[in-house]
Amino acid sequence: MVVNIALPLAAPFVGSFLGLLIARMPAGQAVILGRSRCDSCGHRLSWYELLPILSWLALRAKCLTCRRFLSPFYPLVELAALVIAIWSVAAMPGWLSMPTAILGWALLVLSVIDYRHFVLPDKLTLPLILFGLLVATMTSPADLTEHLIGALLGYLVFWGIGHFYYKLYRRDGLGLGDAKLLAAAGAWVSVGGLPTVVLLASLGGLTWVTIVTACLGKSRLRAPVPFGPSLAVGTWLVWIYGPLDWTPY
Repeated sequence: MVVNIALPLAAPFVGSFLGLLIARMPAGQAVILGRSRCDSCGHRLSWYELLPILSWLALRAKCLTCRRFLSPFYPLVELAALVIAIWSVAAMPGWLSMPTAILGWALLVLSVIDYRHFVLPDKLTLPLILFGLLVATMTSPADLTEHLIGALLGYLVFWGIGHFYYKLYRRDGLGLGDAKLLAAAGAWVSVGGLPTVVLLASLGGLTWVTIVTACLGKSRLRAPVPFGPSLAVGTWLVWIYGPLDWTPY
């Protein structure tokens, strides 16, 4: 009960930290030690300018010093973190809501970083694999082997596809970051959940390409498409709602 109340209350503050991770990790900048500043004038933001969501609204999205527009990036990430927390509490009541929220927050960071930079950092994917196996040990220790196989198979399948694509076209088509993220998915949803994760991710990627093509034209088809966000959505949905039932009737 305490966790279910604390998670939504803490989520916007967690979202502020996630925003820093997204902005600073790809650039190799310090996440914890660096002070938050206005991107336009460099003004160091005070505590009352850093209250999640509320400060951005109270300041009318403008810096107190230079009065220039403040990006909605951070409040949007904070809002997304709040939605994930509420979703976790609603879908997984009890102690499981905490690891579910952590999974969702990690997938959020990975999705945005991959969308922006086409990279899925090992500093996030590898701990997510270990955390998934830890949760599996706590929830169903008898099924831990299936989760281990899921992590290994998830990595090997995407590694194999990427290796074959490179041999065929002499260019990268599927990065090792995607393979590690699918390994994390296998650690969380076990080997039985992987087919549904891949199916949902493929449908999500196809939908994204269709939308981009419709809006920006066929020339965008040559541009790389980040697969991490689709994998993240597939992993999240299968973890919460379970895999599709493939049993024939």
